[in-house]
Amino acid sequence: MERNKLHFFAISLAVLAQAFTASTCPTSISEDLRQNCHPEPGATEEACLSRGCQWCETSSPKVPACFYEGGQFGYSLAGEPEKTATGWRVLLSRRGTPLNSGNYISQIALLVEFQTKDRLRFKIDDPDNQRFEVPLNIESPPRAAADTSYDIEFVNDSSLRFKIIRKATGTVLWDTSLANLIFDDQYLHIATKVPSKSVYGFGEHQHPSFKHNMNHITYGMYARDQSPKMYANLYGVHPFYMCIENDANAHGVLFLNANAQDVTLGPEPSLTFRTTGGVLDFYVFLGPTPENVVQQYTEAIGRPHLPPYWSLGYQLSRWGYSDIATVKETVRRMEQYGIPQDVQYADIDYMDQQRDFTYDKEKYAGLPEFIQEMKNEGLHYVVILDPFLTKDEPRGIYRPYELGQQLGVWVKNADGTPAVGKALPPGNSVYPDYFNPKTAEWWTNMCVEFQKVLPYDGIWLDMNEPSNFLNGQVPGCAHNNLNNPPFIPRISDHSLSQNTLCPDSQTHLGKLYDTHSLFGWAEAAPTFRAIQEATDKRPFVLSRSTFVGNGKYTAHWLGDNHALWEDMHLSIIGILEFNLFGIPQVGADICGFYFDTNFELCLRWTQLGAFYPLARNHNALGQQAQDPGSFGIEFATIARSTLQIRYSLLPYLYTLFHEAHVSGNTVARGLMHEFTADQETHGIDTAFLWGPALMITPVLQQATRSVDVYFPAAPWFDYYTGDKIPTSWLNTHVSIPAPLEKIPLFIRGGYILPTQAPAMRTATSRLNPFGLIVALNEQGEASGSVFWDDGESIDTTENGMYFLAKYTYAEGHLTTRIVHNNYRGVDSLTYDTIHILGVTSRPNAVVLNGKGIRSNDIHYGGNGVRVVFMN
Repeated sequence: MERNKLHFFAISLAVLAQAFTASTCPTSISEDLRQNCHPEPGATEEACLSRGCQWCETSSPKVPACFYEGGQFGYSLAGEPEKTATGWRVLLSRRGTPLNSGNYISQIALLVEFQTKDRLRFKIDDPDNQRFEVPLNIESPPRAAADTSYDIEFVNDSSLRFKIIRKATGTVLWDTSLANLIFDDQYLHIATKVPSKSVYGFGEHQHPSFKHNMNHITYGMYARDQSPKMYANLYGVHPFYMCIENDANAHGVLFLNANAQDVTLGPEPSLTFRTTGGVLDFYVFLGPTPENVVQQYTEAIGRPHLPPYWSLGYQLSRWGYSDIATVKETVRRMEQYGIPQDVQYADIDYMDQQRDFTYDKEKYAGLPEFIQEMKNEGLHYVVILDPFLTKDEPRGIYRPYELGQQLGVWVKNADGTPAVGKALPPGNSVYPDYFNPKTAEWWTNMCVEFQKVLPYDGIWLDMNEPSNFLNGQVPGCAHNNLNNPPFIPRISDHSLSQNTLCPDSQTHLGKLYDTHSLFGWAEAAPTFRAIQEATDKRPFVLSRSTFVGNGKYTAHWLGDNHALWEDMHLSIIGILEFNLFGIPQVGADICGFYFDTNFELCLRWTQLGAFYPLARNHNALGQQAQDPGSFGIEFATIARSTLQIRYSLLPYLYTLFHEAHVSGNTVARGLMHEFTADQETHGIDTAFLWGPALMITPVLQQATRSVDVYFPAAPWFDYYTGDKIPTSWLNTHVSIPAPLEKIPLFIRGGYILPTQAPAMRTATSRLNPFGLIVALNEQGEASGSVFWDDGESIDTTENGMYFLAKYTYAEGHLTTRIVHNNYRGVDSLTYDTIHILGVTSRPNAVVLNGKGIRSNDIHYGGNGVRVVFMN
């Protein structure tokens, strides 16, 4: 059987003449099928018709009045397809008149690579001129995959169309027959049909549901310092989506392009991509499960880092610690109430005049010594750094700037002088060019030197979009085609220079026009390496701006949210999306960043935040204190109880992060990941899962003492009681009691979860005995695993310095298979409890390694068996 064959049908080479006459209205093209032919604001009938498009006004503000009428733009074959070692290469010639600019490209090349069995790449480029490409190293194999789960089908009629087809089902995953392909110098456009409306991903935005609305919704993608608001482009850029097909198979698609861009989701259903430059570079991942899609995606872009164990503990921060006494009082309150905490942050308050690599020796006098005290007590300290340095200090005062100036590490104006903006420090600021190897070396040296002054454990990267309080740098942006291109996507303020640097600024990699959204991505790797060099331990980097592949180096928080109930729900959507993007260590500011929170909101948010992969409480200058100790004993007691659940489950969470690091799995995932064939799960985003086994169902509304829970068809057990959920509740929505002191949690049958007795610090809890929760399925079986290392050494997985065990329960026997055993502290891995859920009768005896367990240590309560091992 011939593999990877190219299905090609020569239908017609006739080129239709472009019509510049007014169309009649109503049109034969339905509103659902309309593709916007005038995506810029201010479309008029005259401008529309001059492009050869149809104009038909509509009562819906989302439906375009100017739209393509068919085949007036596009490309046709310029010769026979050429078979290559990795796939195919096809030359195409332009037909029709360009859409936006006269600088159109008459001949383009389509490159198709069969990279793996389940990964296909196709790239459309200018064969005669080098264009900007994202410098993310996705390895292209030397030869095409021997077998694939996809076919390619080309059709050449009035213009070239092509399809990507899943072999097993015949489902068309990509189909360009929907609209015109346009490849101008500064306007690239491609559209495709998608096989269903269950589409997820695209970022970073705030939107009301995890599953996207496909009713002509457009998302702009361009990194921006912007507090989350609905549909706006935010801090990072992730042009990746996943689609669950109608038969429950799933696939994903990455559009690897860093230029300003947008995507329109149409009701056909369809997707239309537009961008201001670069190339059309797409990677398709065939799944077929949602987890397979993310695994294949992260295999290409880079697996997520394995975080230090302490970073999975509770983290506390705020902008507004006025002095070191305030920080000490906050930490003391947490200790007074026995609330678990592992991380204390330093926002810009600690700096001397908000300058990187300094600290205020008056308000924060004694900070190095206090950090060491916290470290001695098992706490860790994370400092903030911003990507701009003041340039206006007197000579000899501020070494980081002077050394950077000497090395020439700044982003430059078009004339080669340093680009000067305005940010937090006094005076004007310059911006490190992290694309420059010299800058990476300088930044690493600064971070290493600073760690000797303040013995921090991690670095928080903020405002790295990069943020600028001006619109462009001093004295403003020149009027040229980079700063004022013919097309600007649907982004905030319809500007490429708003609150950032001018697009014609120069970096080592090229113009900011191309590299702007990569700024935070370029900062991540040198920061990661700097922490590693400074501490000789596993790095923790928290970054606001992210791009494709950031998960290899950084965690992420969802930005400057608000203390509103609706923001709690929106945070779940963001967490699920960033797990799709390969950045699993993600969370929102617990209790909200802006606005004063209140007792009930903050308490419910603390319960939800206890199950964020990254659990950090943070708020803004001028807002009231909102640490769990600030509300009094009732709040503190409930917060402590909830966080103790998190700490008891950290071995399970850490094992999930190990699986993400090794195999690319998600840590937090939507119900549709595990129950893809159940259509009801496709739209659920008020509950989520840790891995496959723990369902979290938070209260998201004020004055509510119950939650609506949907139980997919599987055995489920109440986390608190061990009671099995009645089968009559499966595949239905059930109202579950949720008193103020409780967040409902459910364990899925068929899985084994490792646990550990909690403590106030992970440094202490890691010394406690382990336990197992064994939740049986209908066959009386379950399985699971535990990964363990010292939690802080570098590359323990790669160096083999870890312990990994697989657990299996079947036919009344629990067995352990040690997969890998090279952890120095393995002798400390002891168990004191095993809780088996789903056992329906009292056991006559329990035997451990051939030795009977005392009957007094066996507890049967009708909902399972709890075995206690006495030391």
